[in-house]
Amino acid sequence: MKRATLEKRPDEVAAMFDEVAPKYDIVNDVLSMGQTRRWRRLVVDAVGARPGSRVLDLAAGTGTSSEPYADAGVSVVACDFSLGMLKVGKRRRPDIDFVAGDATNLPFEDNSFDATTISFGLRNVNEPKKALAEMLRVTKPGGKLVIAEFSSPVVPLWRTMYTEYLMRALPPIARKVASNPDAYVYLAESIRAWPNQDELAAWIAAEGWESVAYRNLSGGIVAIHRAVKPAEAAGA
Repeated sequence: MKRATLEKRPDEVAAMFDEVAPKYDIVNDVLSMGQTRRWRRLVVDAVGARPGSRVLDLAAGTGTSSEPYADAGVSVVACDFSLGMLKVGKRRRPDIDFVAGDATNLPFEDNSFDATTISFGLRNVNEPKKALAEMLRVTKPGGKLVIAEFSSPVVPLWRTMYTEYLMRALPPIARKVASNPDAYVYLAESIRAWPNQDELAAWIAAEGWESVAYRNLSGGIVAIHRAVKPAEAAGA
């Protein structure tokens, strides 16, 4: 996969993540300058799951994003389309339920989860709007959606500096710490091609979610979008 657009071949993206799986979490920490852990903690806070509730963690990869739920006594399903990522995660956390699945055709029944969340994975889905509709289908009426995704910095100067880092600094750093640096060039390009905060909020609302809102993190480098499935909805 050479260039990133909103049109992606799932098999190519999955193969890319299979290859980088063993060092994926470490490389993310390096490239984000340690911010990834903070962003993920804020996602968990936004989900607000309690023991006894059931959470679907999409694009869960090796399960790093799923661990806080499991540790808190929440029933969490870590779902990803990369078998390589899932294998790494299952070896590390055999107590977590890892499930292979495509975000556009989820292998779960309607109204199965109290909350559905996806962190830094929606932009890698071939049909993100279809994925949003699938998330609606599997979430219970009144349940939450929480999405963390790279977004558009709100300060013009910061936006310029961020873009320069993505396309100039990130590739040489990736070459030193990653097994497949080209994968991280793709990821940088996918961030630049992704819609901004308001556009993503409009997508979410268009698929039937309500009370859509977002919070900018790190000056808009990342945004956490939140929404609720209408209480009267029985499915998507």
